[in-house]
Amino acid sequence: MEAEALWADNPMDDLLAALRAGAEPTRLRIVALSARGELTVSELVRILGQSQPRISRHLKLLTEAGLLTRHREGSWVFYRLAEDGPGAEVARHLNALLPDAGDGDGDQDRILAQDLERLADVKRARARAAAAYFRKNAKTWDRLRSLHVDDAEVEKAILGLLPKDGIENLLDLGTGTGRMLELLAPRAGRGLGIDLSREMLTVARANLERPETGNCQVRQGDIYQLPFAPGSFDVITIHQVLHFLDEPGRAIAEAGRVLHPGGLLLLADFAPHELESLREEHNHRRLGFEDSEIEAWLDRAGLTVKETLPLVGDPLTVVLWLAEKPPRDAKRDPSP
Repeated sequence: MEAEALWADNPMDDLLAALRAGAEPTRLRIVALSARGELTVSELVRILGQSQPRISRHLKLLTEAGLLTRHREGSWVFYRLAEDGPGAEVARHLNALLPDAGDGDGDQDRILAQDLERLADVKRARARAAAAYFRKNAKTWDRLRSLHVDDAEVEKAILGLLPKDGIENLLDLGTGTGRMLELLAPRAGRGLGIDLSREMLTVARANLERPETGNCQVRQGDIYQLPFAPGSFDVITIHQVLHFLDEPGRAIAEAGRVLHPGGLLLLADFAPHELESLREEHNHRRLGFEDSEIEAWLDRAGLTVKETLPLVGDPLTVVLWLAEKPPRDAKRDPSP
């Protein structure tokens, strides 16, 4: 961004505060690390080799100045580079001035290279924890997958229904392992996954630790009460989540609220079935959904069904429902 535009669009005090916050060696190291993914206080303590209170003070200053954002998940808080505002611009410019690991031979360059080595250790520890979680649950997941059409076929159908490009802001509700974000990252400007389970978010973060999914993040959150303004996303996915919910219609209504006019909501779930064992073994609250039930919820959310695609399996059939939020200038059909 040109300097003139930055000064014109943002208050001078905010810009000066961001510059002051970044003008300190430890905080500059934190900015460099945060550019490579979100981190907790304990992870930064491990990487930087400083006390928790000191790191917390630095994080507070960086957050207040707008260079970082913080997101709480229970007793954990994750920090990541801000994406908007003068602080975000300052952070991006500071990172652009830093050498790549191993390029420099000064003290600061060596410190940065050491930080990045320790960051790699932290990411490897995350991956090990995710692998252990997968191992613990592999049998139940594999059994459930074997009951319906192959995942590859479902994903191919999802890709066929959604736009091939032009998705600015993607939201995946009940993101689980982050698979929908992985699948759709190449088509999206930004992707965000929401899930209540910290264990599943650990898995998702490990799965998204790749350059090709660097545009995606995950957050702990309640899909009944999304912390977003109306019209924030142009594509929303809810993949194999509704059957776990007490109030599926409420989740669809909330998705409709944050969907942009002209945006798309894609639901993937089971057609009605009689496998009662899924209630006991997998905590399913609903044994599939009728088209009419899904369509009624979508209608109450102000959405129009564009396509319904059943993918027949034995004994479970997966159904994809694609709905659109009418553009602002469109008038809904008043007929019953």
